[in-house]
Amino acid sequence: MSYLTIVFNSIVLCVLSNFYILDINHDVKIPIWITVLFTLFIVLFPSLLCKKLQSKKLSRIRDGYRLLIIFLINLILDIAYYLISYFKFSVAIKPLLLNAISLVLILGLVFWCGIGRVYLTSSQLGIRYRAIGLILGLIPIVHLVMLVKIIRVCRDEVEFENDKLILNKEREKEKICKTKYPLLMVHGVFFRDFEAFNYWGRVPEELIKNGATIYYGNHSSSLAVPDSAAELVERIEEIIRETGCEKVNVIAHSKGGLDTRYAISNLGMDKYIASLSMINTPNHGCVFADYLLNKAPDGLKDAVSSGYNKALKKLGDPNPDFIAGVTDLTSTKVAELNKEMPNHESVFHQSFGSVLKKPCGGRFPLNMTNRFVGLFDNKNDGLVGIDSFPLDDNFTLIESPYDRGISHGDVIDLNRENIKGYDVREFYVQLVNELRKKGF
Repeated sequence: MSYLTIVFNSIVLCVLSNFYILDINHDVKIPIWITVLFTLFIVLFPSLLCKKLQSKKLSRIRDGYRLLIIFLINLILDIAYYLISYFKFSVAIKPLLLNAISLVLILGLVFWCGIGRVYLTSSQLGIRYRAIGLILGLIPIVHLVMLVKIIRVCRDEVEFENDKLILNKEREKEKICKTKYPLLMVHGVFFRDFEAFNYWGRVPEELIKNGATIYYGNHSSSLAVPDSAAELVERIEEIIRETGCEKVNVIAHSKGGLDTRYAISNLGMDKYIASLSMINTPNHGCVFADYLLNKAPDGLKDAVSSGYNKALKKLGDPNPDFIAGVTDLTSTKVAELNKEMPNHESVFHQSFGSVLKKPCGGRFPLNMTNRFVGLFDNKNDGLVGIDSFPLDDNFTLIESPYDRGISHGDVIDLNRENIKGYDVREFYVQLVNELRKKGF
């Protein structure tokens, strides 16, 4: 019913907005106020007779992209009508131009109300589509192709997010992420746990909706594995001391998995960690990191390290060490660390990994590094090779049926992007649900 309404509104608007031509050819007199009222009606109620959505934000996005659909349909119909009127019915150019003035105002109102709604409310358009849309909006024909893309992105966002809200509402009472022990989310190298920008994207909020209790590692962005592990020990002991929870379930990304393994094996955290779930952790290191450290000039390494360390000190790291963090990601160093970090029988270990299939599919900078890393580590997620993920047989490859693949950043929802074939938030919900079922 909703799409039929769009088509109907578009046809009626086309007829009303061309009242000058109709008046000349068919002696049909349509007062302009009727056209204005109908246009305002469409602008104010573009989703009339549509099903109710789960949030006002999604309703605004839907209103916006439906106005853009009406704009496109009207544009096509109006162009066709003008051509027919001029070439077949020989309508004079003057009434056509007079009618074009009203048409520009009417369609302009529909377009700007539509584009304004989606630009102000859509999450999936992001900076990229908004910027490209503004740039390509100046190029004829191309701007229409871009408009279609914007409509599709917004439509998919509304459908996906609305279904997710419905799903969470249906299972709200089940609390499928309410584990025996709270979750400790441990970030990877070169990031911090900022309050303003969550390293884990929309994942924590989704887990909390489903009953989870979450804490963060709050450790430094770049240190040697033993030093990062020592910081995690302090954090875990703090959580246990303040909450009395006895143990925690650790979900660690990238180097965070190595840091946690070291804390378990060497710093006595086996008694405080019930489970360790490693997401895209380089459990056998990165060969490309060996190459970069060996080939890069000392002057360049010193300059990058100095700049990084100074910047991260200002952001809260007490004593960041760029080179130490990178060194402990090399395949050579991890091989040494693995001898010191055997799995502890009392802690449940599992590992996950993904592959970015097409470099152009991921976001910057992983779309740039994917092929370079592939020269050393074969198939990879933009940073870590597929052979480096498995710690033992308890390994799961995170896959998507589509060509894009899943990058090192996608697995933590770094870009807050809905990826076709991979629901990152639901992946974590099910991961935590399985921990709950195992009694953790």
